[in-house]
Amino acid sequence: MEASRATTATAFELGGVRQVVADYVTLTKPKVQLLLLLTTVTTMYVAGDPSLSLVALTLLGGSLSAGGAAAVNHYWDRDIDAQMARTATRPVPSGRVPARAALIFGVVLAALSFVELAATVNLLSAFLALSGFLGYVFVYTMWLKRTTPQNIVIGGAAGAVPPLVGWAAVTGTLDPAALYLFAIVFYWTPPHFWALSLLMKDEYARVGVPMMPVVHGERETRRQIVLYTCLLTVLTLLPVVFGFFGALYGTAAVALGGAFLVLAVRLQRRADRASALRTYLFSLAYLALLFGAMVADARLLG
Repeated sequence: MEASRATTATAFELGGVRQVVADYVTLTKPKVQLLLLLTTVTTMYVAGDPSLSLVALTLLGGSLSAGGAAAVNHYWDRDIDAQMARTATRPVPSGRVPARAALIFGVVLAALSFVELAATVNLLSAFLALSGFLGYVFVYTMWLKRTTPQNIVIGGAAGAVPPLVGWAAVTGTLDPAALYLFAIVFYWTPPHFWALSLLMKDEYARVGVPMMPVVHGERETRRQIVLYTCLLTVLTLLPVVFGFFGALYGTAAVALGGAFLVLAVRLQRRADRASALRTYLFSLAYLALLFGAMVADARLLG
């Protein structure tokens, strides 16, 4: 009997430890990080021929920075997260992780990111990663998100920093090609996120977050998605015009941009949830495939 009780107690303790670890990992929004880190690593192979150790160290620093920003976002948004079905079970609003602990965790991760990148990569990449953290936390999360429907447009600059970090890690500098990659992610963010916001309009409205469909309506949001998708498609072709990439990338950019635009126009005409979800999911694949095409072009044809 005593042995059985001891085994049960041990199982509960291990289960508790696993839950704590899982909650702190959740605070870093690992699924969101994957696409950010993909733009980092692909940019590194476009910029040069980095060693595996440099790639690993850069991704570690980028992950720490993005994870820290996400944790502070969990802390700051705990009040509205508690009111939305999609986010009510997150570690902080559910009470599994104290709010103060989430804040400290986020700040510590950001500090570790700066130290790690500065010590093992270079100072420029460290400052760029820090700028992404500060932009996401102070500009987007604390200022823009609850004050303007343009929150994701302006705040999207923070999410566009990873390519700059990757480029700086390899070259130690920034040049126009790196800025083009930054701009591509920057202009990709609004149609990507607005497609998602159409699916979550009612929840955002209930907690008073002024996302585009809440303030200007779904019709205007769908129109803006088409507009930004057009701008994005044109922007992705400029690196070809200026000689940064060749035919392989150019072909991929035209095909991917055309498919994205078709989905955006279909969303505007049909105005249903299925079209919004399809556009959102494609936008994820779009960015990954576009940056993959950059690497293929640079490595095979460069």
